[in-house]
Amino acid sequence: MDQKVNTSSGTLPNKAKSGLGLIACIALVVGNMIGSGIFLLPATLAQFGAISMGGWALTSLGAIVLALIFGRLARLSSKPGGPYAYSREGYGDFAGFLIAWGYWIALWSGNAAVAVAFTGYLGFLFPAIAQNSLYGLGAALIAIWFLTMINIRGIKEAGLVQIITTVLKVLPLAAIGLLGWFWLQPDNFTPANLSGQSNLSAISATAALTLWAYLGLESATVPAGNVYRPEVTIPRATILGVLLAAAIYMSVTAVAIGVLSADRLARSEAPLADVAVVMWGGLGGILVAAGAVVSTFGTLNGFTLLSGQVPYGAALDRVFPDIFARVTEAGTPANALIISNVLASLLVVMNFSRGLVEAFTFIILLATMASLVPYAFCAFSEIVIRLRRGETLRDRSLIGITGLGMLGFIYSLWAIYGSGEDVVFYGFLLLLAGIPVYVLIRVRQANSTSTETLY
Repeated sequence: MDQKVNTSSGTLPNKAKSGLGLIACIALVVGNMIGSGIFLLPATLAQFGAISMGGWALTSLGAIVLALIFGRLARLSSKPGGPYAYSREGYGDFAGFLIAWGYWIALWSGNAAVAVAFTGYLGFLFPAIAQNSLYGLGAALIAIWFLTMINIRGIKEAGLVQIITTVLKVLPLAAIGLLGWFWLQPDNFTPANLSGQSNLSAISATAALTLWAYLGLESATVPAGNVYRPEVTIPRATILGVLLAAAIYMSVTAVAIGVLSADRLARSEAPLADVAVVMWGGLGGILVAAGAVVSTFGTLNGFTLLSGQVPYGAALDRVFPDIFARVTEAGTPANALIISNVLASLLVVMNFSRGLVEAFTFIILLATMASLVPYAFCAFSEIVIRLRRGETLRDRSLIGITGLGMLGFIYSLWAIYGSGEDVVFYGFLLLLAGIPVYVLIRVRQANSTSTETLY
């Protein structure tokens, strides 16, 4: 049975004491980052060549900066919603709504991308799925809705799934990243730039693509109301998770570029499985493909959890429709989960007619664009929040916070630039589409207040 949460106070129905601990939060961060990105991105990056490692390096540094920013923000606020909660407290309701709207779009569109990647590796194990697009579409939708039901059952169940899938996904990636250096072909690294663009343009473009692999670095901040000792647990989980992911990403991508030729890598719909076939034969490919299926399944689970928590947190503050604030007896925002994944399912259906890699590339760029705007807002949120709380920032403290925020802000803008004109255009349109929704919410709230006053 649905329960209505007290949206004026933002009271949470469950106790943080029995919520997510450090291991579960690290699993949420790592599990959401290490997923479809590293398992399909080598094919997407093949058109650029070895210069894509420069994009990985810059993206990793930017992700560490963003992790530090979100870690500091988690010490200031433990409200659910992550980037939304920080933006609203810093900049007000309207900015908070736009960030929640954009971040929510990133989550459900990201779910669609992860489901596409899941199907690609499942097709490696079961060729009928790869050969029949209807089978592939069915597999993607079944995965989305199975995990939606798991998340509706409760956050502890979702956390357990996340821990198990994170452990299972890291094992094959670690094997490739650590052992694959013995199979490298030096000729595959030359020429370094295959894109025909300038080196700067190529690195910017690869940075926008590789940032997809870091989306979710703020994951532990989103269910903050369900985290044990969030002011300590969230910063540690965020920073440790990003460092672990960065080491895995760069080593695995370098191995993929070195083992397969650029043409073969670009055509592959399961690139790391093909790398494993070269290294260890057919059994190796099957094991890596199985790991990829588990990995993308775990990421889909984590993104599903967040796709409910973000609109739920916004609805608690009355900047999203009240329907998103309704929870089950287990304390899960069922309506938010269902609505989010209906939209993810529609996006999967709309894009499944494209080739797998093409559909994946477009969706991840759209999701990345929608995430970068919240990241840019959050870069300076700490300063604004502290000032709005009446705190006096000392000179050294202000310089440090400002410097960190400026790095995060510049990085976010640069990554938006690298997303390309089409993606920025569609992403901007999706962001603007939220304005009428915000106006409608405010009108309904005003009418509701007027009615209560009359009676």
